[in-house]
Amino acid sequence: MAKRLIPALNRVLVEKIVPPSKTTAGILLPEKTTKLNNTGKVVAVGPGAHNRDGKLIPVSFNEGDTVLLPDYGGTQLKLEDKEYHLFKDDDILGTLHD
Repeated sequence: MAKRLIPALNRVLVEKIVPPSKTTAGILLPEKTTKLNNTGKVVAVGPGAHNRDGKLIPVSFNEGDTVLLPDYGGTQLKLEDKEYHLFKDDDILGTLHD
């Protein structure tokens, strides 16, 4: 049975995108270039958080979005042998578009 995590409140579940360690031609890339990857794919989002007036403020991101992540923060999780990170909506820096 596959488990699915639905984040609470304004949290976003992200799977970090691992950069390739070599090019398609087989050239190995320096470790320094692969360490600085702060992008991820949104896997699941919570319903949002309520403001002081009780109005629901939805999460800014959707499943499938590619996002820019902060260098530090988030909670690391392991589900079904995959590694994920859980961030608050306002901790994510933005959405990346092609």
